[in-house]
Amino acid sequence: MTLQLFVTLATVFVAVGATVSAVAWWWLESTTPERRRLRTLVRATPAAFGRRSLLAEGQDPALARLTRLIPKSPKDLSRLQRRLTRAGYPDFSSVVIYAAAELLLPIVFGVPVVLVLGIRLGLIPALMLAAVGFALPGLWIGHKRAARQKAIRNGLPDALDLLTVSVEAGCGLDQAIGKANEDLRIAHPILADELRLITTEIRAGKPRLEAFKNFAQRTGIDDVRSLVSMLTQTDRFGTSIGQALRVHAGTSRTKRRQLAEERAGKVGVKLVFPLALCLFPALYVVCLGPSIVHIYKAFFVGQ
Repeated sequence: MTLQLFVTLATVFVAVGATVSAVAWWWLESTTPERRRLRTLVRATPAAFGRRSLLAEGQDPALARLTRLIPKSPKDLSRLQRRLTRAGYPDFSSVVIYAAAELLLPIVFGVPVVLVLGIRLGLIPALMLAAVGFALPGLWIGHKRAARQKAIRNGLPDALDLLTVSVEAGCGLDQAIGKANEDLRIAHPILADELRLITTEIRAGKPRLEAFKNFAQRTGIDDVRSLVSMLTQTDRFGTSIGQALRVHAGTSRTKRRQLAEERAGKVGVKLVFPLALCLFPALYVVCLGPSIVHIYKAFFVGQ
């Protein structure tokens, strides 16, 4: 009777949690600043969205669709949203999914242990597994964020080279960013997506430096912050963008090569642990095993 009651309560808890999460996602999604702004524009100009959006007035007609892809400024994001954005999940629904995962995974990991072993024997293992389930979403997001930052950091020198060539060939910086986005689509898709977001923000009316600052805050990479600082100083003092990009690209390539050499130098130290734990015990058994057998026979069996 107690086990059935526990299963019923757990099922009700999961159902209520899923329902509340769905309702919260729907309500928060419908009350985002972008949705409120669009509803205001629709009420103000009912015929504006019939053939042409006011956001695309005098610009590319595809801009009305692109404005839906524009992320909010990182300053307006919460701490969790900023963390998920840096991991590559900028959608607002990712916040709800992350919160639901933190709520449901401890139940999924802990309840079966209690059902199998009982409350007396399975309480401590269930609590440990519940803690692991609660920590798994954070560990996954941390891993994805580190991988994304590494990909952007590795592709940044190539993007700077393309920007330098395009600017020195006579293109504007906005056109150079669009060209780099197209050329990096295969080699560095994550960085190409970020450049596409920069182009979208600029076309939507944001200042170029603000778009670059949003890029730096979305990624959280020091190299991107230094690039934004360099572009800000270049725009403020009127110096050559091409020369500044060339110098910064050389610095980024040097830093990337030094990081690769640093990782290569750490390989020898990291190999000590698998050698000591895996190879050396087997080697000792193979080399010293026959000698130990002979010593045992000579001292104990021969008596």
